[in-house]
Amino acid sequence: MTEFFTPYLGDQGAWFVATLIGILLIALPVMLAVAIVIYVDRKVWAAMALRRGPNVVGPFGLLQSFADALKVFLQETIVPTSANRGLFLLAPIITFTVALIAWAVIPFGPGLVLADINVGLLYILAASSLGVYGVIIAGWSSNSKYPFYSALRAAAQMVSYEVSIGFVLISVVLWAGSFHLGTIIEAQRGVFGFFNGFAINPLLFPMWVVFLISALAETARAPFDLTEAESELVAGYQTEYSSMAFALFWLGEYANVLLMCALNAVLFWGGWLPPIDWAPLYAVPGLVWLILKMAFFFFVFSWIRATVPRYRYDQLMRLGWKIFLPLSLFWVFLVSGFLMLTRYGGTA
Repeated sequence: MTEFFTPYLGDQGAWFVATLIGILLIALPVMLAVAIVIYVDRKVWAAMALRRGPNVVGPFGLLQSFADALKVFLQETIVPTSANRGLFLLAPIITFTVALIAWAVIPFGPGLVLADINVGLLYILAASSLGVYGVIIAGWSSNSKYPFYSALRAAAQMVSYEVSIGFVLISVVLWAGSFHLGTIIEAQRGVFGFFNGFAINPLLFPMWVVFLISALAETARAPFDLTEAESELVAGYQTEYSSMAFALFWLGEYANVLLMCALNAVLFWGGWLPPIDWAPLYAVPGLVWLILKMAFFFFVFSWIRATVPRYRYDQLMRLGWKIFLPLSLFWVFLVSGFLMLTRYGGTA
């Protein structure tokens, strides 16, 4: 794309315009996808509770999310008198921005990536860890008891499960031999001769389970939504927010959920590759396969939210520190030892 604009804008101008177009081609569909998955989320919960869900605004209720967006856009932004105004308004912006920047390295197909860097996985780990700052700043700047409690919970929860996610990613990197997401996807081609994905590998399947559960905790989804436990904290760190500030938190939350669905597909289920290594399936564009896998994992997230009761906070911490951390650390040694004996012939 840069080459197309170079004759008209020069090298720097062409790079800027091409990058801006690439950002918009990712950010706008992600925002549209967030509106759609909020509707899908509510429909899944309703179906599992034998209710109708959104069914009034537009055909089958499809426009409900857009009506909700218009409603919050037209509301007044109220800042509590005792709040730190600057930080109070900055917090949702941080949450929303951080949720989007990680999408820069997600490969949607061969060559379909905004920033094709060779340490894409490290970039995602770094970007996703920044999300906790928005929650902490929101809780502290509100100058209110329940949001502050929520901020403390969020900090402990996200740190706890990021450690486990980090060790899970080390196992994947060891097996694929690269931090580059495209290389990781290609390494999943033809596992056992017919399946595209690390998840069928007996050594990596347990790490996928740990990653899936840790992703629920990392995005504060049920049953780990202790940061906004309505029976204890009113609405957690979002309690004092209204209008577009509140909407930015929602957009950031669901963009993070979609990101975790994409990472599940990319790291363990073959990304843009079809599920089975069979030539006719490659006729379907890789972007379609990735979207289908993301849709399946989002359904799993909604399914869990609709059926699993919320954990107590001590159970959440115990699962992260006493089960997932030792298990994922042990698995790093197990995977590296297996690779040393088989792939590298026992030589360092």
